[in-house]
This record gives sequence, structure tokens and C-alpha cells, in this order.
Amino acid sequence: MNITVMFRHIDSSDALRNYAIEKAERVRKYLGEPIEVHWVLSVEKFRHIADITIIANGATIKGEEQTEDLYSAIDKVMDKMEKQVKKYKEKIKSHKISSSAKPLNAKLNILSSEGLGETAEPKIIKTENFFIKPMSIDEAVMQIDLLNNDFMVFTDAASNNINVLYRRRDGNYGLIDTGQR
Repeated sequence: MNITVMFRHIDSSDALRNYAIEKAERVRKYLGEPIEVHWVLSVEKFRHIADITIIANGATIKGEEQTEDLYSAIDKVMDKMEKQVKKYKEKIKSHKISSSAKPLNAKLNILSSEGLGETAEPKIIKTENFFIKPMSIDEAVMQIDLLNNDFMVFTDAASNNINVLYRRRDGNYGLIDTGQR
């Protein structure tokens, strides 16, 4: 388990660092190795913020809490994270990824149409690389909920097709299947 603790707008403290590491160990029993945990502990005026990101088995789970004390913020965010990790673990138990499914890499290009007039063409302003993990549609829905994203590109473990799952405005989900029929 790899745990990093960063401090923003606050002096680093061994007591806080050890407390955050100790609390992060609670999720080890739910997740398989390798696990990466990244803490960002910060103070902004009167708010103490504990921000955590857990990466395990291709899943990324994020959480943040703000209180008047960093220790209580760490406790609250870990309670929330433990519930999310339990929920994730229970859902993943019922899904099995086929051994023939191969993960892919994809790039997301964000286009900008901001220009100096109507004749300006869109430009690529940001490129991100993503690891496309083979998973079931139910697991993709769970990932969208855990990451609080609006869409997800994934490989369907059953058909090996690249799919796009997106959250609709009415709260339901839409699925774009690129497979041949």
C-alpha cells in the first residue's frame, strides 16, 4: 500500500501524517493490492479540508470533507470512503471479467471554439490519456457514480466492444455500443 500525504497552506506535521496513514489502512481489507492513497490536507481561512484519492484495481475513488478540525475532517472522509469502498467491493464480487478481454488505452481531446471571430476553427486545448478497463455495464455505472463523472468509455467484458456510458439529464443512463450487429 502506497500512501502519500501532502500539506497545503499548513506546516507539515508528523502527528497529522501518521493519523492520515493510520486511517487509510482501514480500506486495505476491502481492496486488493496494489493500492495507492493520496491525501491532501489543507487549511483555507477557517476551513480544514481533507481530500483523499484511492486508486486500486483500476478504480479511482475520491472524497473530501471540510470541518473546523483536520482530525475530524480525516475521520469523516474516511467514514465516507469506507462506505464507498464496501459498496464497490460488494458490486464487484458479482461481476467477473473474462480472461480474453484486453484493456485498451484511449485519449480524450477537449476542443475549444473560442476564437477571434466566427471563422475561428476549434483547437485541441487539452489531451488526457485514459486506461480503458474491460468491465460490465453495471460496473461502469458504479464507476460513474463513484467518480461523479458524466460519462465513461470502457470495453464491454462480454462482447469486447468499446462502449460509452453517459448520464442523462433526467438522471438515467445512456449507452453507446460501437459493436457490429
